Amino acid sequence: MTKETKLTGVIFLSKLITQYAQLHSRTIGKSAQEYIRQIGIRTGEWIETFYDENNGLSWSPDQYAEIIVDLKNSIGGHFTISEVHPDHVVVKATGCPFGEVVQDAPHLCNMTSSVFGGIAARRFGYGKVSLRKRIALGHSGCEVAIYFEPNETEDGDEYKDLPITPKNGNPFEWEEETINALHAELEKSDKMICALLEEIEELKKRVNNE
Repeated sequence: MTKETKLTGVIFLSKLITQYAQLHSRTIGKSAQEYIRQIGIRTGEWIETFYDENNGLSWSPDQYAEIIVDLKNSIGGHFTISEVHPDHVVVKATGCPFGEVVQDAPHLCNMTSSVFGGIAARRFGYGKVSLRKRIALGHSGCEVAIYFEPNETEDGDEYKDLPITPKNGNPFEWEEETINALHAELEKSDKMICALLEEIEELKKRVNNE
């Protein structure tokens, strides 16, 4: 940490989240990305309620671009609109809500993808997100393209046919099978961490004996 950087609650929380995400990813592998994706989809639906003045109707591409940039900036990002087209928009960022510590857990970018893609799927019927540039991977900034129609111009994460929470419902009421799957994966994480600690203790004993 540089002398110019002061410890704040936001910096501490960002570091805490990214370290947890890194540990989660290392212990359960690619499954961690799917958890981030599901949380992002549901969080995006919850966020929409702060901007929805049209009672669930579709937004225009301009409205969509303004909203996703505003939501990112509201939580500490530095995003701007780069391009707006009838079938897609492009946004750029010079700062991530997690700051540079996002490099500790690059798969957290799946949160951006799933929030943006989930909102697009619910508002336009389809979403495809291409994370062209990512601060998490060492780029100087982020560049994200979100498509509202299927296309083959570039690879990306697709979002479609997403369930929508009934009016006055709670998008964070997880299905029992999802909770059970998460519990099973967390148990695997706990067992792997315990096994790692046992190996470390055994190694310490060997070193002491030598």
